[in-house]
Amino acid sequence: MIKAVVFDCDGVLVDSERINNAVFAELATQAGLPTTLEQSIARYMGRSTVECVADIERELGRPVGFDLPAEYERRVLTRQRDELVAIEGVRDLLELLRDAAVPVCVASSGTPHEIAFRLAVTGLDAYFGAHTYSASLVARGKPAPDLFLLAADRIGADPAHCVLLEDSPFGVRGGKAAGMTVIGYAALAAPDTLRAAGADRVVTAMAQVPELLGLR
Repeated sequence: MIKAVVFDCDGVLVDSERINNAVFAELATQAGLPTTLEQSIARYMGRSTVECVADIERELGRPVGFDLPAEYERRVLTRQRDELVAIEGVRDLLELLRDAAVPVCVASSGTPHEIAFRLAVTGLDAYFGAHTYSASLVARGKPAPDLFLLAADRIGADPAHCVLLEDSPFGVRGGKAAGMTVIGYAALAAPDTLRAAGADRVVTAMAQVPELLGLR
């Protein structure tokens, strides 16, 4: 029985992952590790910026030499202010969940400021109120289960009765480790990579989700 639905933010609620990964690829390359958009999606999508920078520094064998997380946030927010939109169909899904009185929350690798900004720009903030949870609140980000366990605890739901919507293999793995049912949303990540990570179901459009949740 579904007691709550947990949403990733980037790539699930808001169409931000292409912007995010283009910027991150630029900055990784600037730091000395040549990185394409496709490589950024495969290596870093769904993870916290701090953890991604640690990976880059391990590969380089030295510090990146500048405040990459701060520069990433600055460039991303500048672009998203003009370009960011909600994922097609997600507003309809949120309305159905509201009508059914199913609690919802956000569990994202973004910083609290990034999450708040993206939800406000797209007008999705009203659906979540204070129930937005950042990986900065836990010791280990995705693919560890910590963030998802925190989110379930804060909204008062057993993880086994939560459904998680995720678009990255790292997030899928974290959700499964937390004991949640996971629906993989295959936008940038290939469906097979989400299935391999353990997704219970994979969709390619938000319009497919209501039926899986028993809302239609």
